[in-house]
Amino acid sequence: MREPLRIGVVAGEASGDLLGAGLIKAIRQRHPDARIEGIAGPEMIAAGADSLFPMDRLSVMGIVEVLGRYRELLGIRRQLATHFKRNPPDVFIGIDAPDFTLGLERQLRDAGIKTVHYVSPSVWAWRQGRVKKIARSTDLMLTLFPFENDIYQRHRVPVRFVGHPLADTIPLQVDRAAARQALSLPAQAEVLALLPGSRSNELNYLSDTFIDTVRWLRQRRPELEVVVPLANAVRRQQFEAALARAGDAPAMRLVDGRSREVMAAADAVLLASGTAALEAMLLKRPMVVAYRLAALTYWLAKRLVKVSNYSLPNLLAGESLVPELIQHDATPEKLGAAVLEFLQNPETAEHVHRRFDEIHRRLRLDASEQAADAVLELLGRNADG
Repeated sequence: MREPLRIGVVAGEASGDLLGAGLIKAIRQRHPDARIEGIAGPEMIAAGADSLFPMDRLSVMGIVEVLGRYRELLGIRRQLATHFKRNPPDVFIGIDAPDFTLGLERQLRDAGIKTVHYVSPSVWAWRQGRVKKIARSTDLMLTLFPFENDIYQRHRVPVRFVGHPLADTIPLQVDRAAARQALSLPAQAEVLALLPGSRSNELNYLSDTFIDTVRWLRQRRPELEVVVPLANAVRRQQFEAALARAGDAPAMRLVDGRSREVMAAADAVLLASGTAALEAMLLKRPMVVAYRLAALTYWLAKRLVKVSNYSLPNLLAGESLVPELIQHDATPEKLGAAVLEFLQNPETAEHVHRRFDEIHRRLRLDASEQAADAVLELLGRNADG
């Protein structure tokens, strides 16, 4: 009888925790006695993982913040490497957080431990030279999107597209009427979902512009209902401060959380580029994507980024399905006109809906099961279940 499967794992933030939890559940359905340890969040712990360090110690964003915690992060990685070398797992899985996990994967792979990286870094967009580091670090790359595989195949890195868990979670048909009823919105109203971002700097750059965009739209659509879901109390206070600054800000309804429900209720969505764009796409809602960066960051990004589209819906479609307005183009007039195009032209919105449905079906592969299959096949342990 074989020894129980032993898995090392590191997730660095909430999205990775959700991915890891789904993967752990899928593996433990086939190997109920599997032992999983490393760095895990609450969802992974609930699924059966033991966390050797708190996951929030890895949840650092921004160059200055990372530098301030560099020694601590290096120490955690060193301790994990020592632990796993002394107690070798059958496989180590790094979930996203590439700046932390790839270095650990490289050390463990050099020590003879099989490694998997779950969620590709954006090597298709910038810093493509990282593929060489990835090739030295991992035995298998698991990707969420089909277009990510090409660069790995060109560099002969074993890769498998597993689909996206959000595509499994969000149904193919979303009930707009039920979402409106749950939010106490008029059934026949024209509704715009406004998502200025979940991070402080996103709201700093976009709140005033989005408020002015609503003002522009209301001059042309006086009855337009605008609903703004805010990620947490801090973001709500930040947006309320922007409304107060505006003085004569147009009326809009603020909601705590419930962003998916708000988008499901909407006729169109105006949002900051990010994961929300993927959710809006899976909900089949026409959207306008905006983004602003610090001037220096934007200057650098223009020289580093190798893709013409940067929002996930357009990348997945292989065409400019939704307007992307970045930096100086993200003006109230341009944003408002792009939203108005969807509201005034049902044919345009319907075309986007059809394309989004096609993409949703391509991504809906039962990602956690696919990822578990790939990991267990790498180990030759699929038959054990």
